[in-house]
Amino acid sequence: MTGRTLIRGGLVITASDEIHADVLIEDGRIAALAASGTPAAEAFGAEHVIDATGKYVIPGGVDAHTHMELPFGGTFASDTFETGTRAAAWGGTTTIVDFAVQSVGHTLREGLDAWHAKAEGNCAIDYGFHMIVSDVNQETLKEMDLLVEEGVTSFKQFMAYPGVFYSDDGQILRAMQRAAGNGGLIMMHAENGIAIDVLVEQALARGETDPRHHGEVRKALLEAEATHRAIRLAQVAGAPLYVVHVSATEAVAELARARDEGLNVFGETCPQYLFLSTDNLAEPDFQGAKYVCSTPLRPKEHQAALWRGLRTNDLQVVSTDHCPFCFAGQKELGRGDFSKIPNGLPGVENRMDLLHQAVVDGRISRRRWIEIACATPARMFGLYPKKGTIAPGADADVVIYDPHAEQVMSAETHHMNVDYSAYEGKRVTGCVETVLSRGELVIDQREYTGHAGHGVYTPRSTCQYLN
Repeated sequence: MTGRTLIRGGLVITASDEIHADVLIEDGRIAALAASGTPAAEAFGAEHVIDATGKYVIPGGVDAHTHMELPFGGTFASDTFETGTRAAAWGGTTTIVDFAVQSVGHTLREGLDAWHAKAEGNCAIDYGFHMIVSDVNQETLKEMDLLVEEGVTSFKQFMAYPGVFYSDDGQILRAMQRAAGNGGLIMMHAENGIAIDVLVEQALARGETDPRHHGEVRKALLEAEATHRAIRLAQVAGAPLYVVHVSATEAVAELARARDEGLNVFGETCPQYLFLSTDNLAEPDFQGAKYVCSTPLRPKEHQAALWRGLRTNDLQVVSTDHCPFCFAGQKELGRGDFSKIPNGLPGVENRMDLLHQAVVDGRISRRRWIEIACATPARMFGLYPKKGTIAPGADADVVIYDPHAEQVMSAETHHMNVDYSAYEGKRVTGCVETVLSRGELVIDQREYTGHAGHGVYTPRSTCQYLN
């Protein structure tokens, strides 16, 4: 929709405010907010009027951790950029930041170009890239500077997965030192992969092959140890650190301690750690394989620490780590050997609704919902205020959200290209009704009106939280 759109009568919720206001959109951007029913809105002369009476008007979600088409364990994540971004839109997310992968022996540029080729012309919503650095050497370090200049400002390293993505402490330190100089942000998968591999080997030798053993060998203490080590390496390098998919009480404690020391250390968790647990991994008849991801699901008692971390801001962001594999033919690769189950869960469509359920349940406030799902990820990864808020000049990425509608999550009704739901049968209150991306209707009254190619690549500035 070109021209002018008016969204009237809704409660506008951002990370900082809740106001009854009309939202005026012109040429894909927010032009103004006007008090509901004032002459300003009438004088605007909108060609399109959306009635949001009784609804929330919120910024489109920013999911800063997705893996579309990721190669893993001899297969590929089942969502393409086309199916994955369409599902994201259905769930009220209007920007994703996906991970381009450097393969060992190849340059960062080759990896980034390959991911641009996968995404270009296929996305329903806007997208950016982080860069997975698997091979730290002098050339890679120089390339990091160039990537920051062109809007790829965050680099992911792995303390896990020896032989695939793994970096040792020396490689991590070198990358962190480079980030300290060029303004980049190092994202860390913090698990002691070397020790975990020993425990995997021992478990399999004992005949412990079921999915639940995936959670038992990837111990919370080895997440905490790696988190601590990453924090101290970053401190030595004078670099900021963002720890991805934090799942354990002990790891949250490491982040809290570092933040209390005044370090630029940040933490992300995901809906699966807030709503699922080892009970799911232990489901019989290999059903637990559906819930195999890394870091793994933890016993239920860890959830309280994660929610508390989100309330106290020791955890700042909820992303999905969306990396779906079908149960049939993909998760089944690990029958008889849990270590061969592709790691990852579908979730890009569920995040905004699950976090709204947390508002309904009294775990977080409405503004904190928008903060952890929209504003902070946008600020963390250099997209704010273009993304993540509703304010004059921002992209008109806007969701009309019905806070009273009830829905039941199910593979029957979701739009992700995967044959199961991690939240099958879960009843939630709240539902996305209408979604605009840069002023264009992508979801209109629960009808998909978007198209592949609307979404554009979005270069990012550096992290906006560094002191």
